[in-house]
Order: sequence, then structure tokens, then C-alpha cells
Amino acid sequence: MAFRKIIKPCGFHCIKINNLGVAFGEQTILEDVNLHIHCGSLTAIIGRNGAGKSTLVRAILGEINHTGNIEFRNTENGVMSSLKIGYVPQIVNIEKTTPLSVYDLFESYTGNVPIVFKTRSEYEHVRDALSEFDVADLIDQSVGTLSGGQLQRVLLAMAVHDNPNLLLLDEPVSGIDKNGMDDFYNKMKYLRANRDMAITIISHDLDYVYQYADNVVLVDKTVLASGSPKKVFSSDEFKNIFGEVRYE
Repeated sequence: MAFRKIIKPCGFHCIKINNLGVAFGEQTILEDVNLHIHCGSLTAIIGRNGAGKSTLVRAILGEINHTGNIEFRNTENGVMSSLKIGYVPQIVNIEKTTPLSVYDLFESYTGNVPIVFKTRSEYEHVRDALSEFDVADLIDQSVGTLSGGQLQRVLLAMAVHDNPNLLLLDEPVSGIDKNGMDDFYNKMKYLRANRDMAITIISHDLDYVYQYADNVVLVDKTVLASGSPKKVFSSDEFKNIFGEVRYE
């Protein structure tokens, strides 16, 4: 296995989302959304169904028009020129009978070389990226035969292989069992400690959010509350949506 350089979080990079808004015709989906996310941190976005969480992700990805702006900042030198985003979606529909291998999927996403021109060096590069998430042995396996947890780890490897500044995860553990959930959030803990990126996850898993997140943002069209898990979970805004939730 090739050596993978670990990039420690420097603490200087941050993503600033300023006054972001999204409207479809006369319907306002999001308004006046302000977020400040530092590298080396895990920010969880929570809210009721239909609160605009996935719309926020689509706006950050540039898939839909929005007002306001998104800045990639270096707290030492000011605004930086570009923001590189890694993304893991909520649902990936893959036919069970697809002949596409994990290697083919990875290469089609990264675009390093056409998948018909498999080279030993590129094959080892992909294997190395997969090994960080303990799925190197799946490199030749058909994507359609992967379990939900295996596919999730492959998608994570693809999303972070190019060292993005911001990693966006839109409910990536939907339908995965408790062992898979534990594994996923331990991987988030690893990435937070070892990669120079800001991690933002949309989640309905409040127990895991409280345990693992550095910051929590409660969204319902706008930001209702933000801060530490303890602060947000004890807020009136949180209780109005989720009721009384007690954690030690």
C-alpha cells in the first residue's frame, strides 16, 4: 500500500456563508442563512422535514440559484480564491446488475484517466484512497453487490481523495444499522482530527449529533439556533421542534 500523507487541520481555514437565501417562484425556502465553519470541525445541520436542509446543500454545491455569498477564508490572509467541495449524497441508486466495479466508479468520478486505460499506478492510487476507509479489498468488486455500509465508505473515499476544503454529507447514513452508524461517526472523528477540511453533515440522528458534533445548526427556513450541541439542544427553538431531549 502506498503511503498516504495525513494533512493535520491548521485551524486557519473557514467557510463563511453570508445571508444565503433560496426562493422558487413566490415560495421562500431559505432566507438570511449565516454559517461559519472552521476546518477540523464537524458541524451538524438539523431540523424538521421540509426545513430546507437539503436545499442548503444544493445551494452550496451551486446546483440552484441563491442570494447571498459563500466565502472560503484564511484567517491569516483573508479571502482565498477557490473552495473545493467533497460531497456524499443521501441516496445513490445503483442497479444490482451493473457491471461497474468500485475502481471504475472511482475513476469515473475523479476523471484522472479514462477507465478503459487502467494503469498500475492509477490502480494503486485508487487502492490507497480506499484503504483509508478500510475498503481496499473491494476495488474489483461490482458496485451493485456492495452493502449500504460498504458503498458509504467507498463514497467517502471518493469525496475526500482530493483533499476538499469542505466535505458535505446529506444524510449519508440513511438506512444503515447501528454498527454502520458507529463506524461512520468514528470515521468522521478520524477525518476531523487528520484532514484540513470543514465537515458539514445533515442528520436526523440526534443521539450521534450530540455525541460527535462540535457545532450544531438548527434550521427552519433560517438559522433558529447554533452553537455547541448542549446549547442548541437546550434551546427553546429546539424543544419547539423536537420536544424535551435530555443528554448527560
